[in-house]
Amino acid sequence: FDYLRDNMAVSASQLVQREHSFIILDEVDSILIDEARTPLIISGPSEDNVEVYRKADEVARKLRKGEDFELEEKERNVALTEAGIARCEKILGLPDLFTDYQRSELGHRIVQALKAHHLFQRDVHYVNKDGEIVIVDEFTGRLMFGRRYSDGLHQAIEAKERVRVGRENQTLATITLQNYVRMYRKVAGMTGTAATEEEEFKDIYGLEVVVIPTHMPMIRKDNPDVIFRTRQEKFAAVADDVEETHRTGQPVLIGTTSIESSETLGKILKARRIEHRILNAKYHEMEAHIVAQAGRLGAVTVATNMAGRGTDIVLGGNPLFLAREEAQKRGVDPGSDRDTFEKILAEKREECSREHAEVVRLGGLKIIGTERHESRRIDNQLRGRSGRQGDPGCSTFYLSLEDDLLRLFGSDKISGFMEKLGLEEGEYIEHGLLTKAIETAQKRVEEFHFDIRRQLLMYDNVMNQQREAIYQERRKILSEPDLSGHGRQLVEDALESIIERFFPEGEEPQPQAVAVSLKGVFWPGLERHLEGVQTPEDLEVSRAAIMEEVSRRIDQKLEEIGAINATEMIRFLLLNVLDSAWKEHLLAMDELRRGIGLRAIGQKDPLLEYQFESYNLFQEMMERVRLSFAQYFFRVTVMSEGSAPARHQDAQKETRDIALPVPTVQGTGSARSQPVRSGGKIGRNEPCPCGSGRKYKHCCGKNV
Repeated sequence: FDYLRDNMAVSASQLVQREHSFIILDEVDSILIDEARTPLIISGPSEDNVEVYRKADEVARKLRKGEDFELEEKERNVALTEAGIARCEKILGLPDLFTDYQRSELGHRIVQALKAHHLFQRDVHYVNKDGEIVIVDEFTGRLMFGRRYSDGLHQAIEAKERVRVGRENQTLATITLQNYVRMYRKVAGMTGTAATEEEEFKDIYGLEVVVIPTHMPMIRKDNPDVIFRTRQEKFAAVADDVEETHRTGQPVLIGTTSIESSETLGKILKARRIEHRILNAKYHEMEAHIVAQAGRLGAVTVATNMAGRGTDIVLGGNPLFLAREEAQKRGVDPGSDRDTFEKILAEKREECSREHAEVVRLGGLKIIGTERHESRRIDNQLRGRSGRQGDPGCSTFYLSLEDDLLRLFGSDKISGFMEKLGLEEGEYIEHGLLTKAIETAQKRVEEFHFDIRRQLLMYDNVMNQQREAIYQERRKILSEPDLSGHGRQLVEDALESIIERFFPEGEEPQPQAVAVSLKGVFWPGLERHLEGVQTPEDLEVSRAAIMEEVSRRIDQKLEEIGAINATEMIRFLLLNVLDSAWKEHLLAMDELRRGIGLRAIGQKDPLLEYQFESYNLFQEMMERVRLSFAQYFFRVTVMSEGSAPARHQDAQKETRDIALPVPTVQGTGSARSQPVRSGGKIGRNEPCPCGSGRKYKHCCGKNV
């Protein structure tokens, strides 16, 4: 986000980042693989009417699955049927809901509302925390404060949960982690689970994966998966295993894939009077303490997704955590009464040492997985909590045919095999071949997600070239000590583009349109040079006359303002015009990206079409930048000290017209954004950028 903010800065003093030379990433697979599907977005509020989301939610609640819409869980998509479209139009009393451009936005909101109801579950994908919808990281199980789903999906979930619906944000700056990391000349990282993604690291980032041998031999025993028919049977078997193990005193860590599963299992254990601790997004404040003590004698811990949790599970317990707890009970301050604390710490070290020996004798930490994750890496992260530093341990995964992975991606062979066996309730299958079949299903999911990331990268590469061009222009604007030549060139380019429209290729001459543009962008009277133009040769003569008059006006304007004021004024205008145009361009690109897949129906390559259309959009944006800058340049009025008060209101209006909203990281939950002047850090005693010649505090900055 620092990189994106740097490229929204309005003065060089606001820049934070240095040149991108070398980057070292901890948990590199989490950042470059898991997070790669999520674009990083800085956004500002749009003008959306939030009531449309509530209306869409009401319609979505009345639609019937299978009749009005089809659910595509594997692709995480919803498709309305013809009957569903007709039903939506009937409920709303609006014909052509999905074909009329003005109404199609409401149709899109209905589809998002259906996704919110049928693809996103509370306590699995998000939690309702004090009336705020907070996303749960699917890989780590942590709450992702400050993140919001884009494209109106977050608002759809808010409407579904009957909480306050926030306004949808408009993208102001965006980049993917893939393209950001590739900006660095050298990239390196470390993780315990990169081997399964070796191909992607090589293809996307050009990184070789090197496996470093473990310090101590691995003696953990990984048992074959145990498969049941239903979730209910699976959870009952897990509880039986935990109860039996708990009697011996061996510590148990149970891994779940969602908050819902962890709480369901917690209720079962509570009913059996098995003391346990739950670690999920709802209790994340206690994370370090719960994980650190999960290796104690008799400990039972239920955790949601152990990936990315840096705290080690020490067999026998962590003496430092226990010492701090004991010191707090006795009212001892470790900072001021160091001697007493050291005695407590020594006691706890001895206690943990005894427990460590006993836990090792019992077989170390026992890992129980209640569901296979879509990624093998996340399962390996859970397994890897046991058997560290040569300690013993074991792991077993309990699965059911109702689990999402087996239901969506598992082959029919698994369910067919179980049906043939005619298993009774509570019976299970345990076989190495089935474990391999499940790993094959996981590989299919990983390949599916790899294709999504690769496709995202191909589309973002198109955007990346445009982003680099714009950001390079911004850096030039911020760093150049004299922008008068740059400003002159932009004005002349704007003039050229208008005159070129006089004789469009293959069409009739357009003298009226060119005259209107000259008056609108420059000033009335300039179009007189076009009188009598009949041929391209006549136009060349007129072009020279127009260019001469415009050049004279530019010289006059720069001389009136002065060199220093001129550069600051040009910088101020250019940054505002460029940022405003880029924001509109990002919105247009979002719309293009959303609908470009339909080109495949016409036997066209969507990616090639996207490249072609995005190039045209970029050229149109740059044209708008030149024309807008020229228009503002000649409308900045230079005022003398005496006449300034009379023109002060006009100058303020001119500044307001090109103000931008304060950008926020998407959904930061911060205070509501307010409009600010995008002139950046204009000193109170500096000349006002409106060109009045007065100090900023006495002119446009008087009421700021």
